[in-house]
Amino acid sequence: LVELLGRALVPSPPTERQSGGYIAAGYDASLDELRDISGNARRAIAALETRYRSETGISALKIKHNGVLGYFIEVPARHGDALMAPDSGFTHRQTMAGAVRFNSVSLHEEATRIAEAGGRALAAEEAHFEELVEQVAQSAEPIASTAAALARIDVAASHATRAVEGEWCLPEVSHGTELAIEAGRHPVVEQALERSGERFVANDCTLSVADRLWLVGGPNMGGKSTFLRQNALIVLLAQAGSFVPAKAARIGLVDRLFSRVGAADNLARGRSTFMVEMVETAAILSQAGERSFVILDEVGRGTSTYDGLALAWAVAEAIHETNRSRCLFATHYHEMARLAESCPTLSLHHVRAREWKGDLVLLHELAEGAADRSYGLAVAKLAGVPAPVVKRARDVLARLEKGRDETGGLAAGLGELPLFAASMAQEEEAPDALRAMLDEVDVDALSPREALDLLYRLKQEA
Repeated sequence: LVELLGRALVPSPPTERQSGGYIAAGYDASLDELRDISGNARRAIAALETRYRSETGISALKIKHNGVLGYFIEVPARHGDALMAPDSGFTHRQTMAGAVRFNSVSLHEEATRIAEAGGRALAAEEAHFEELVEQVAQSAEPIASTAAALARIDVAASHATRAVEGEWCLPEVSHGTELAIEAGRHPVVEQALERSGERFVANDCTLSVADRLWLVGGPNMGGKSTFLRQNALIVLLAQAGSFVPAKAARIGLVDRLFSRVGAADNLARGRSTFMVEMVETAAILSQAGERSFVILDEVGRGTSTYDGLALAWAVAEAIHETNRSRCLFATHYHEMARLAESCPTLSLHHVRAREWKGDLVLLHELAEGAADRSYGLAVAKLAGVPAPVVKRARDVLARLEKGRDETGGLAAGLGELPLFAASMAQEEEAPDALRAMLDEVDVDALSPREALDLLYRLKQEA
């Protein structure tokens, strides 16, 4: 069949069949003869054009073709009268604004020959095409089997290539309910970081019967969502028969994988971001079982602080007590760390971060225990929020924490805060002496000795 199609079809067949040209030369001698007739007639028309130019002395005379008139002779309007004479041998067809069109007996004969040969050639091509379709249809089953085999080879080759290039490992899949991943990585994020010259920080994940729910805290942008997603992807890849992006992996079979991550609304159906989040959470709570793997990211963030905390707390308890699924639960509510006191198979973890000279350094490393503090304002500063706004946020936070400590009320003490503009007027940022010194330096004009002296002065100022 492949040999037949190779002989019958041109290497790059046209996308439409109406104009023919898809049956290869040499496949059918009669079709080749019809094409020769058509080609000879076209060459005869070209010879006619040359002859008519010579006979009439009109160098601008052309023989053209369109879908309405077919082939016709066209001359500029100023030469039209010369061909209108009864003995000229030309028949008037059409007068245009700048040209006049004619026909002739010889042109009509050649055009008829082209049309007849072209029609018969197109019919022959259609007949051959139908024969080929029938041949392919008779071989549909072996073609489908071959395509399926090639698809399997393609997938296996792709997995093998990716495994070698990414230094992936062969996972061990068991009938237990453990999930032990050593130095797991997110394949997409890792590749993106490699392109920018950065290194992906690998992390371990070890879930077991005695430790099946991990509560993961830490700052935004610290890597919580990436950690959740990478473990879900590793489970999916392992059960699809692929190598996985990790140093080692042992995975108990997962019957269903549930994910509640990201934020999206559905305006067409009248659903807010929070509503979509709750619908997805409800589906997880009603369907997840002991063999399921669940990742939940920031449940409850779309509503008030107390409502969100209450919902996140209750969902975590339900996953722990009722669903009993293996679960990674990322949250920014520090209060949820107290769940470890009442949930024996829940453990606390956090993504590490440090502040260094006023700047936040995200380490992207997972560590045991609850997060030591919130870094929301530091992340805001890192994201480029204006310094006065961050400063104002620190003032509000201090009042909130003071009011909570004194009265237990979250908003206590806010009434004593001055307005934003007044607060900014009261405390302007002190001038930065180091920045002022650096602004005055012409780096290109410094000698090595002057540069060293400047470095010592900067160190003394710091």
